[in-house]
Amino acid sequence: MTGAPHIPVLLDEVIAALTPEDGFGPGAVIVDATFGAGGYTRRLLDAGATVHAFDRDPDAIAAGRAWPERSGEAPRLVLHAARFSAMVEEMAAAGIAAVDGVVMDIGVSSMQLDQAQRGFAFSSDGPLDMRMEQDGPSAADFVNEADADTIADVLYQYGEERQSRRVARAIVAARPLTTTGELAGVIRKALGWHPGQPKDPATRSFQAIRIHVNAELDELREALAAAERLLRAGGRLAVVSFHSLEDRIVKQFLREASGAAAAPSRHLPQAAPAVAPTFTPVTKAVRPTPAELARNPRARSATLRAAVRTAAAPRHLTPGRAA
Repeated sequence: MTGAPHIPVLLDEVIAALTPEDGFGPGAVIVDATFGAGGYTRRLLDAGATVHAFDRDPDAIAAGRAWPERSGEAPRLVLHAARFSAMVEEMAAAGIAAVDGVVMDIGVSSMQLDQAQRGFAFSSDGPLDMRMEQDGPSAADFVNEADADTIADVLYQYGEERQSRRVARAIVAARPLTTTGELAGVIRKALGWHPGQPKDPATRSFQAIRIHVNAELDELREALAAAERLLRAGGRLAVVSFHSLEDRIVKQFLREASGAAAAPSRHLPQAAPAVAPTFTPVTKAVRPTPAELARNPRARSATLRAAVRTAAAPRHLTPGRAA
């Protein structure tokens, strides 16, 4: 790993949300669904928990295998080179049917952003890749092979790019594109951006293409459903998201799971939930303090939502896998 060190976002708040009032007892098992550089995992290990850490990025898993916590006869760090949507099946294979907590830190990691060769960012030029698993179709495959309508739909849906049609036509006209710098230049020119202006408009399109290439929102939906199945009664869920699309999914999931979905009309009584609530919210949305933002500007858009699992049966089985 190269680049700036990874700083886990809302670390104290996440650990507090995952920790019962009497602390982690012997044998407590937590799933860190997005291991990354292991910031949450290290604190959970220090608190006495056993951590099953998931990451689809082979670089993160390789770095985790070098940790000293993995030495000894009974290591408390267990690594899973898998998508977090597969946590139920992976934990079952490890002989574990229920866990005490699940934490998710959604989106791209600092290590991925800071490695030009991974192609996630345009701050330095690199190959147009963006694949978290370093396998399958890349961002270059998408922008060079998809038609303009498909590209425009992705930019609008996942990047909320209001001029998605114009950008998509410019991308098609400029093909083939092979580097992040080339793609960023095409987007900037299409939108009439000049250095010194506010937020670089290429940011929205890069976000959209990355989300599409990695099926990130489908993965998030599946992972939330998996956590509902895997958490024991009293188990805790903590999810940190970084943009409105992710947070909207988490917020809606917890509203529905807690039976707090709004009535269809203010003139009608709210109907009783069809199934018993599976989660009880812990707090309202938590955001970084000014002190944290001063230490880590990348935390500026982070939102933490947390909830406690009830004893009710899961509402549904894990949906079909995302492509």
